[in-house]
Amino acid sequence: MTVKGFAAALLISLSLGLTSGAMAQQVAPINVNTADAELLKELPGIGPSRAEALIKERDTNGAFADADDLTRISGIGEATVDTIRDEIEF
Repeated sequence: MTVKGFAAALLISLSLGLTSGAMAQQVAPINVNTADAELLKELPGIGPSRAEALIKERDTNGAFADADDLTRISGIGEATVDTIRDEIEF
């Protein structure tokens, strides 16, 4: 194999590796109306106390209809909602 052929094969391998890695990072949205605290903590900006508050809020006042309903929870504002909007479902 020539150096040029080896370099081409290496570039192709690296390209395929990067593509499959990017695809592996895609995850299913988290349903905030059914998820437990451990799953909710995977969302950016949602730690243990916010996860528990989210569960308490939905148990007390009913399911969340959309992302903006999450602002009913103390400590979850518009910035947090905007950050997780694409990672949640209802």
